[in-house]
Amino acid sequence: MPKLKTRRGAAKRFNRTGTGKLRHRQAHRSHILTKKRTKRKRQLRGMAEFHPGDVKAVARQLPYG
Repeated sequence: MPKLKTRRGAAKRFNRTGTGKLRHRQAHRSHILTKKRTKRKRQLRGMAEFHPGDVKAVARQLPYG
């Protein structure tokens, strides 16, 4: 069986935790931050886990991730 190729765009955006769960960066944190409240920006920090319905599709893009 040949090696599977990783989707490079997905590899740059997503990663796995030590227990194997997939994580992604949260949206709405890249620009126009002046009008957003401090609490909202603070809560958007860090990584978030994928919704259970999306995990299968993302895992397929990262076969060795």
